[in-house]
Amino acid sequence: MFIVGLFSWWYGTGWLQCVARVRGNLMSVYDYFSFDLLLHTLFAPFRQISAGKVRGPLGVQVRAFFDRLISRIIGGIIRTTVLIFGSITLCIAVLIGVLRLVIWPLIPVLPIVFIALALSGWVPWKI
Repeated sequence: MFIVGLFSWWYGTGWLQCVARVRGNLMSVYDYFSFDLLLHTLFAPFRQISAGKVRGPLGVQVRAFFDRLISRIIGGIIRTTVLIFGSITLCIAVLIGVLRLVIWPLIPVLPIVFIALALSGWVPWKI
């Protein structure tokens, strides 16, 4: 009775919980890197308090323009770098999640397979 309950949980509710955890992990990575926000503000000024219009002589306006331009370039570089590292991290998280979902149904069978391999004399590597 215990074995039947364990297998019914493992291949039913347990597998659904595993899928939910993998999905939650992927959503957590996606949210941590804020892909939507980074793409939306890719060339927005970076940490510039006053990015609005500047009134005054032409020299002050030109200086403010170049300040905003440099701030946007720095913001674009930093946000692009974060997007690249976030994409790499998300791809790794997807691979780990797929691996978890593929291995999950095999775990209850692995002890039987390993015992059969041990009894047959199979060795994973020879020294």
